[in-house]
Amino acid sequence: MTTAWRSDPYADALRSGRGPLFLRRPDGGLIPLEVERWCEAPDHADRSVLGRCRGAVLDIGCGPGRLATALAAEGRPALGIDVSPEAVARTVRLGGTALCRSVFDPLPAEGRWDTALLIDGNVGIGGDPGALLRRLRRVVSGSGLLIAECVPTEVDERCEVRVDDGRGAWGEPFPWARAGARALAAHAARAGWTVTEHWTLRGRSFLALGGVRATAEG
Repeated sequence: MTTAWRSDPYADALRSGRGPLFLRRPDGGLIPLEVERWCEAPDHADRSVLGRCRGAVLDIGCGPGRLATALAAEGRPALGIDVSPEAVARTVRLGGTALCRSVFDPLPAEGRWDTALLIDGNVGIGGDPGALLRRLRRVVSGSGLLIAECVPTEVDERCEVRVDDGRGAWGEPFPWARAGARALAAHAARAGWTVTEHWTLRGRSFLALGGVRATAEG
């Protein structure tokens, strides 16, 4: 996965701030990636996420850094992590703090983050939402909050994908996942999280997760 996200189509799109960019399934189906939106200032839906953040915030898969830098601009403690050096470099250039790191690697302040973010489809990281959510139980504090963006339709799928620029350049294959609100809530419950809020805005869907249950470790 790390190699795939470091491939040229993704880095080139972040450098230019423009698409097109897709995740290509084995059957040839394309999942559009909203590079232009990622490289702009936070929109109203993003602001609904930022307004719910509390304390120190870990932005997982921060991409070009619009959320981490917006939090930094407000003087709020935030760290972005991403496996793409270009994403990390752009975040730092914009005034945010970021590390080139996978969420499955050792992280600073594990177990003490007040809020973690999985936005822009990042519940797909690693191709297994359950494993990702269990990992985040060890990253977020016991009283902390996880805000995750869901697919706005009911879907629960795992597949192998490649980054594709629509012009013939492909990255290496890596595992990915997509989950709608119902599916993500089910994954979260099995991982020991409780859904505290579900909202939709501008065609985007979000879950706030908290209330970690110590007995659900797995």
